[in-house]
Amino acid sequence: MPESAQPETPILVSPAAPESPVTFPPAFLWGAATSAYQIEGAVREDGRTPSIWDTFSHTPGKTAGGETGDIAVDHYHRYREDVAMMADLGLTAYRFSVSWSRVQPTGRGPAVQVGLDFYRRLVDELLQHGITPAVTLYHWDLPQELEDAGGWPERDTAYRFAEYAQIVGEALGDRVEHWITLNEPWCSAFLGYGSGVHAPGRTDPAASLRAAHHLNLAHGLATSALRSVMPTRNEVAISLNSSVVRPLSQDPADVAAARKIDDLANGVFHGPILHGAYPKSLFEATRSVTDWSFVQDGDLEVIHQPLNALGLNYYTPTLVSAADPQLSGPRADGHGASEHSPWPASDDVAFHQTPGDRTEMGWSVDPSGLHELIMRYTREAPGLPIYITENGAAYDDKPAADGTVHDPERIAYLHGHLAAVRRAITDGADVRGYFLWSLMDNFEWAYGYEKRFGAVYVDYATLERTPKSSARWYERAARTGVLPEVDAR
Repeated sequence: MPESAQPETPILVSPAAPESPVTFPPAFLWGAATSAYQIEGAVREDGRTPSIWDTFSHTPGKTAGGETGDIAVDHYHRYREDVAMMADLGLTAYRFSVSWSRVQPTGRGPAVQVGLDFYRRLVDELLQHGITPAVTLYHWDLPQELEDAGGWPERDTAYRFAEYAQIVGEALGDRVEHWITLNEPWCSAFLGYGSGVHAPGRTDPAASLRAAHHLNLAHGLATSALRSVMPTRNEVAISLNSSVVRPLSQDPADVAAARKIDDLANGVFHGPILHGAYPKSLFEATRSVTDWSFVQDGDLEVIHQPLNALGLNYYTPTLVSAADPQLSGPRADGHGASEHSPWPASDDVAFHQTPGDRTEMGWSVDPSGLHELIMRYTREAPGLPIYITENGAAYDDKPAADGTVHDPERIAYLHGHLAAVRRAITDGADVRGYFLWSLMDNFEWAYGYEKRFGAVYVDYATLERTPKSSARWYERAARTGVLPEVDAR
C-alpha cells in the first residue's frame, strides 16, 4: 500500500443471507488444489534431491509421528488415475505445484529434463481430460542446497528463483495459461524462519522479515522472467493467505493490535506487490527487530509488477487484542505449537479463539471472513480478477462399514464458503474460480497424516482413493453451477 496509507480497521462483516438457489457464472472455474511435497512421493527418483521439507520431516520431533512425504500418496506414479478421478468429479481446473528440486536439484544451473517431463505429462493428461492446469512454482519446498547457502533470508535466493521460474515457464508456458509464483509467502517467511514450526525450522525474527522481503523480490523477478518466455495470453498471479484480522473490541489498544497484525500478515506482502510500498506503520512496529536496510534501491519497482490476477487462500479469521502485561509466554495463534512467535515484535498482542464451530485444526468456521477478504481486495486492487486458490477444512473422516466416507461437516463448510464467494460476486467482486483444498488427503506438513483436508479419502496403507460425500456434492456444484443443498448425498 502507499506509504501514506494505513490499513482499514478490521470490521466484522455479516453479509446478507444468500439467495436460493446459489448459482455461479458459466465460465467460473471449479477446481481443487494440491502441492508437490504433500502428494508426489518419489523423493529420490529421477534426479530429485532433498528440499527443506525432506530435511525437516526427517529431523526427529519436527512432524507428528516422525512422518514424512517420502511416499505421500504416490501421485508421481499414480497421476493418470488421479487425473481420471478429477474428471470423474467434474473438476474444470486443477492447481498443482512444481517441486523445485525435482526440476533443478541444486537450485542452480540447467534443468533435469526427466523432472520437467513429469510435469509435461501431467499437464498433457489434464488437457486431454478437459481440465485447466494452474501451476504454482513454489509451495514451500526450497532445495536444501539453497537453504544451506542461507535460504530466503539471503537475497541471492530470489535470483535463483527467477531462473527456476524461467525454466518452468519455457517448458510449460505453451500449454499452461494460469501461473502462480508463490503460495502463501507468509508461511514461508514467518513459520519457516520465525516460529520454526515449518521448514527449515529457524527461529530468528529478523531473518523472517528478511525472508519476507526476498520472497517479495522473488515474486517480482519471477513475474518478469515468466513474461519473457511465455505467450502474452498467460496469467501471472500470486497466492496470499491474507488474514482477516479482527480486534476483540473497539478499544483503541485492541484496534492498534489488530492494525499491527494486519501489517505483518497482509501489508508486508500486498503493500509492495499491489501498491509499490511497505506500510510505514510496519517499519515503525518492527524497528526493534530490524532496520530494513536489506530493502535496496529499485527493489520496490521490481516487486510491483502488474498482475493478471490475485489468488486468495482463506481458512479462518484472526481475533486479537492488546496483551495483558501481567501475562508472559507464548500465546496460541492458530499456526502450530511453538515457544517462538511467528509475529516479530508483537509481544504486546494477544491472540484469541474465535467463536463458532471448529474444524479438526481447531479453526473456527466463519464464511463471512471469506466474503470480507474478497471485498477488501476488490477495494485494494480494483479491476484485478480474483481466484480463491485455497479453501477447505480438516475433519476426522472415517470409512463406514460399506467403505463409503460421509463428511457432512465438510459439505456444510463448502456450501457456506461458496455461498460467501457468490455473495461477493453479487457485490461486485470479479471472482473467477475456486480451488478446494484439497483434492485428496495428504501429508499435512508438521501434522503428518493425522489431519485430513481431502475431498477424496486416502487409505494410507493401500493408497486407495475413495471420493467422500463432499467430493460428490462438489461434483454436482461443478457440473451444474448451482450449490446443492447441504444435506445432499
